[in-house]
Order: sequence, then C-alpha cells, then structure tokens
Amino acid sequence: MAGTVRERARASKGVNLVLATLSSVVCFWAWTSVAPLGVRYSLDLDLTSTQASVAMPVFVGSIGRIPVGVLTDRFGGPLMFTAVLLATVPALLLVALAGTLGVYWARVLCALLLGVAGTVFTVGIPFVSNWYELSRRGFATGIFGAGMGGTALSAFFTPRFVNWFGYFSTHLILAGLLVATAVLVRTCMGNAPTWVSNTQPFVPKLVAASKLGVTWQMYFLYGVVFGGFVAFSTYLPTYLRDIYDFDLTAAGTRTAGFAVAAVLLRPVGGILADRMGPKPVVIVSLAAVAVLAWIVNLRPDGEIPAGLTFVAMASALGLGAGGVFAWLGRKAPPDKVGSVSGIVSADEGSAAIFPHS
Repeated sequence: MAGTVRERARASKGVNLVLATLSSVVCFWAWTSVAPLGVRYSLDLDLTSTQASVAMPVFVGSIGRIPVGVLTDRFGGPLMFTAVLLATVPALLLVALAGTLGVYWARVLCALLLGVAGTVFTVGIPFVSNWYELSRRGFATGIFGAGMGGTALSAFFTPRFVNWFGYFSTHLILAGLLVATAVLVRTCMGNAPTWVSNTQPFVPKLVAASKLGVTWQMYFLYGVVFGGFVAFSTYLPTYLRDIYDFDLTAAGTRTAGFAVAAVLLRPVGGILADRMGPKPVVIVSLAAVAVLAWIVNLRPDGEIPAGLTFVAMASALGLGAGGVFAWLGRKAPPDKVGSVSGIVSADEGSAAIFPHS
C-alpha cells in the first residue's frame, strides 16, 4: 500500500510541483536566516550597517547555481533537491556556532557556506518545466518561484523563534525542518516521464548554454528583477532600523510583508505570461520598478507611505520574476534548461553588492 502511494505521488505533476515548492520555501528560509538577525548581529558585534548587511549567502548561492544547474540536467530533480537540502544543514549549524562565538569574520565565512541553500532555485526550474507542457510552464515556474516565500517566513519567524527558543535552538529547529523535507522529497518525488539525463561533460555543456542568445537576455532581466528582490529583502531589516528606527521584530515583520507581496505576484507574472506572452509582463514590471526606485530614494516620510512604496516595489519585482522565468522556459532548449537557468540565476549575485551601493 505504502509503495503504491509513493508511486502515485512520483507520477503526479501536482504533487511534484508542491514538493519542489516546499523544498524551495525551506531552503529560502535557511538561506535568508542571517538577514532578519542583522540588527542582533549589529548590537552584539558592534557592526556598521554595511558589515551587518554582508550578503555572502546570496553571492555564493548565486555562483553555486551554475554547477548545480548542470548537475540537475544530468541527475534530475529528486536527487539534487535532496542533496541541496541536506548540504544546507551543516552550513546552517556552522552559522549558529559562529554567531554564538561572536566572531564577525567567522560569521561571514560560515554564511558563505550557507549559500548552498540558494542553489535550490536552479534545481526547481528545469524540474517543474519538464513536468508541464509549454503553455503551462509560466504557471508551473510561477508557483515554484513562490517558494521564495521562505524569505517572508524567515523575516517573520526567525527573530521570534530566537526570542522564544533561543539563538542556537532556532537554528536546530530549522535544520530539523531541512532534514524532514529531504526525507519527504527522496521518498515521494519523481522525475517527469519526458525527462532524459544529459550526460554531456560539464564544461562543454556550460559553453553550449553560454552561446545561446536567450541565456544572456534572461541573465540581464533576471539580475534586475530577482536580484533586486533579494537585495531589498536582505538589506531591508537594517534599512528600517537605520532610517525608521524599528527594532528587530518590527523590522522583520515589515520585511516579511515585502516578501509576501513579491511571492503573491510571482505566480501572477507566470500566469499572465502564459496568456499574454512574457514580454509585455516584463516591460510593465521594469517600468514600475524604475518609478518606484526613484520614490524609495526620496525616503517617503511616515510608515504608511513608505510601507506602500516597498510593497509596490516587491509586487513589481515579483511580477517581473514570474515573467522572466516563463520566458526562459519557453525559449531555452529542453535539455539545457538547467544549464541556462543556472547561468541566468547566477546574476542574482549582484544582490550581494547592491545594498552597499
């Protein structure tokens, strides 16, 4: 009976999409668990705003997506999701240890390792694209992309968990969640019937992907929309403290609202791209981001004007991210979606620099 249930789950596109999205949520929570505690680190270690916002997990997670994308084309989603989830556990515990010791550079180096969690994105895009027909890939990648809601969970729950359970215990709880999700994925997830392993050697595969025009077109667009989202969500807790005098929990709550807005609009961007085409969706998103970035620079006075501005910015970025990956799913060759999405999503590493600009 149990074997039959597992086989049915592995053969269901809906179940696989849910499991992929769940994996993304948990990994994004772990990946962004440093940012909501930026205020705490600033106080404990006497850090400047720039030091507190060091985005090493973002940078390494982005660069790591290139090889992980290639490996996903070869080994498939179930194995790679499991590997990323389990590899995140020791990195997360090392961050907790470094934070307990109170050594700044130890925290930076351990946060670097935590970037492995961010590679989950380049596992999921080719995985869910293989499960859905071309006309539904915007929907599928949009739903999977909503896994970045883990950022909202991190912003909202991580500082509260620290208050309720303690700093190190919070990281242990999250590590347990990663392991439980890995077991579920390994047990119930399966590759699409149409999936075929790409056994081409690593370097030629990357070279072939880099020669495609779609790779660099989507690379630029993704760097603006999703790189912008990660940059904002990473630095926002510190920004809200410095500009609007919010404490750790209040800043985390408002950052969670920012992330939720992006999460809700990401599937909308994918669905609209299926119906209208991805190009108009992305154009509208970029135009809105440009206008809202100018307004943010004016530092709107008062919580409601500032809050509405940030929520609108998140919504525009989420809409654009959904449109970009719907576009990629349509234009990239099926056997190179992992490699292309790995290169494209590596542009998110620019978010490690944006907050300091």
